[in-house]
Amino acid sequence: MPYIEQTIDLLLQPLADYLKNLPENEQDGSLNYAVTKLLHEIYPLRYRHINRAMGVLSCIEKEYYRKVAAPYEDTKIQQNGEVV
Repeated sequence: MPYIEQTIDLLLQPLADYLKNLPENEQDGSLNYAVTKLLHEIYPLRYRHINRAMGVLSCIEKEYYRKVAAPYEDTKIQQNGEVV
C-alpha cells in the first residue's frame, strides 16, 4: 500500500467514506469513476503520463493482491485445504 503522510490520509478519508457508504450496487462504478476522474485530472494527455498512470494502476493491483488477496487465499487454504 502507499504509505503516505497522515495529513494526506486525512484529506482523502472523506472520499473513501463517501464511496464506502454508497449502496453496494453503486460502489464499483463510483470507485471506477473516481479513479478514472483522478487520473484524468492528474495526468495530462501525453504518452509519458499515460505510461505513468498505467504504472500506478499496475502497482495498485499488485499491492492489493499482496496485502489483501494473497493472505485471504492463504487463510482459505488453511481452512479448506489445497485444490488438487
